[in-house]
Amino acid sequence: MQPSFEIIVQVFQAIWANKLRSFLTMFGIAWGVASLLLLVGLGEGFRSGNKRGLAELGTDVIMIFGGTIPALPDQHQGMVPYKLTLRDEALVRTGAPHVRNVTALINRGDLKEASEYSSAGGPVLGVETNYPEIRHLPITQGRFLNDEDVKQHRLVVVLGQKNNGLLFPGRPSLGAFITLNGYRFQVIGSAARIGRGNDDGDNQKLYIPLTTMMELFPVIGANVPRDAVSSLQYQPLTPDQNEQAKAEVHAIVGRSHGFDPNLTDAFEEWDSIKSNRMVGVIFTAMDIFLGGVGAVTLMLGAVGIVNIMLVTVSERTKEIGLRKALGATNHSIMTQFFLEGLLLTGVSGVVGIGAAAALMVLLGAAMNGNQTGFDPPQLVPWSAALAFGSLTLCGVVAGIYPARKAAMLEPVEALRKE
Repeated sequence: MQPSFEIIVQVFQAIWANKLRSFLTMFGIAWGVASLLLLVGLGEGFRSGNKRGLAELGTDVIMIFGGTIPALPDQHQGMVPYKLTLRDEALVRTGAPHVRNVTALINRGDLKEASEYSSAGGPVLGVETNYPEIRHLPITQGRFLNDEDVKQHRLVVVLGQKNNGLLFPGRPSLGAFITLNGYRFQVIGSAARIGRGNDDGDNQKLYIPLTTMMELFPVIGANVPRDAVSSLQYQPLTPDQNEQAKAEVHAIVGRSHGFDPNLTDAFEEWDSIKSNRMVGVIFTAMDIFLGGVGAVTLMLGAVGIVNIMLVTVSERTKEIGLRKALGATNHSIMTQFFLEGLLLTGVSGVVGIGAAAALMVLLGAAMNGNQTGFDPPQLVPWSAALAFGSLTLCGVVAGIYPARKAAMLEPVEALRKE
């Protein structure tokens, strides 16, 4: 029996003797592996970016807004608008057992904002103290609104990151004053940046006490209640209970405004939990599709290796016969051809995984966190495991079948072949 070291030397000699053919075969496998990892990694980048975007919106947020209802039952003309109110919020807080937290807000985008240095635009939100519990709003300087601010209708404001820079360019804002439609508000805090890239909507918002907002800048319109708000935003007890929570809120709002809560068109709402699930299903299907495309490419490379190994056996028939005549065993010959196939797949697989990882790092550096809705491609563990598993299978198939064919040749028959 040939020593193992000698068999390994012969494996490398055989591969080196057909450099171009070996290179092209390994390139096909490396390309397949890299394609698989990159395609799945791109899908995961989209999935991760979407999750990050929803996380920066808030945790398990469901938003409901004022809508329209029929002026008369069972007809869809002459629709009458209605506004949500603080009374609706109180009813939801006490009468919806599947709602763990709710907040009301007023959103006005028509107020003039100015400091002694500059002016700016952007929505002004009248909010309650629990707003950051539902919506993502990290504070970097000062503080957020407290109960005393709301109870005493204080003229205080928290600035979004972008408007903080616009209203106080290169200057400290904490403790300074701005005017909103001529009313003087003191800055008590400023928020950190939310989102990435050019998505500056949340960074241009200003936050004042809801009571102050209702006193100075209430919701405007015909026949609008004094306690009208722009939106109620709430969280279910658990994400899986979002439909029960919505049904309870619909029933409360329907009773409060005198219409059938089964009229789904009467509600304007957005459920971030449902949206997240839908996007998750879409991206899972995308991962499967992209992974399948990469796997097919990988398998095509494996077929190439099997083909190359079969050709190698045919070309080296006389060599095999001579070696067997000189005492080489079936085991040693089978081991050599098996190791050739395994080495080709193993090395090309490592090269493909390394190339994919390097390209993902370069893409991440090029993006530099400036893209919205998309994160850099990520090396997904399951796709790497799939690549390794596929490579192992390919190496075994590419090695065993040609190796067995070579080992089964009779020496005399092999030596007679041209």
